[in-house]
Amino acid sequence: MLTRREFGKLTLAGLAMAGRPDRLRQGYGGPPKLYAEAEGHPLHAAGASSTINGVHLGAQTYSFRDLPRTPGTTDGIDVVINAMTECGLTECELFSPQLEPAFSAGRGERGAPPSPEAIKARDDLRRWRVETPLDHFREVKKRFDAAGITIHAFCYNMNSSFTGAEIDRGFEIGKALGATILTSSTTLDVARRIAPIADKHQTVIGMHGHSNVSDPNEFATPESFAKAMKMSKYFKVNLDIGHFAAADFDPVAYIKEHHADISNLHLKDRKKHQGDNTPWGQGEPPIREVLQLLKKERWPIPAYIEYEYRGQGTPIEEVKKCYDYAKQALT
Repeated sequence: MLTRREFGKLTLAGLAMAGRPDRLRQGYGGPPKLYAEAEGHPLHAAGASSTINGVHLGAQTYSFRDLPRTPGTTDGIDVVINAMTECGLTECELFSPQLEPAFSAGRGERGAPPSPEAIKARDDLRRWRVETPLDHFREVKKRFDAAGITIHAFCYNMNSSFTGAEIDRGFEIGKALGATILTSSTTLDVARRIAPIADKHQTVIGMHGHSNVSDPNEFATPESFAKAMKMSKYFKVNLDIGHFAAADFDPVAYIKEHHADISNLHLKDRKKHQGDNTPWGQGEPPIREVLQLLKKERWPIPAYIEYEYRGQGTPIEEVKKCYDYAKQALT
């Protein structure tokens, strides 16, 4: 396993490499323009940052999953960039489906075998991932760079349907996007297949936990995370404090003991005993205490908003509320 010092160096180096790019571009006529403005995107003010009192705040872009794609586009990247900018957030964990074309799978009955349409859609997605030139993803990185947004993590959820080539490609895509780490909602049996590929790429991957403690193959308990970290020194924990509390574990205690093994946090609020997601401040996870702990100890663990509760506003409005809560917690 990586030592605390080795992991700290990896994380800090990644944050440094993901700094603000030169966003001036020529070729639009007249004096140089900011690239994002020229492309029609909003732009963060020069020097803007969502790092508050040393704590890297951002968003898991899954938070914006319900925002419709711009008509005529093949991905949701412009929507994500606009949403991040409206929220004032300058770093993210990019959710892979927002990067990918939406292949139609049709609708089948629950529990029924996959339809021919679903099988074709899955094959088409696999082919797109494996065959799309890496330059395509480098261009996506440039779009984020131009808006002043860092892709710190690439969320690539791998399951038993993934081929070895498809797993390998996720690491290559993450590097092309400029991501320092990968994250994945996966299972222990799939993690065994991922381990040698993570070792080959020498890339940290955070295993995302949920709250299903009844299935020993799921990432939900401290023991399940420990089993994974024995498979590869590049395996870390993407701790979702909402799910962790809903599974009746203490996020603060876990972070104190395992902070060197945590790649990043997901911030959300839920009720204990497998309870529902709630607006921030109405559930059990100690969001404020977690953020204060990161501030006090200066651990380089990014903390990302993951909006899942049913808010009264739009996803952008609700993420703004979460960001305001986090900022107040860090003052």
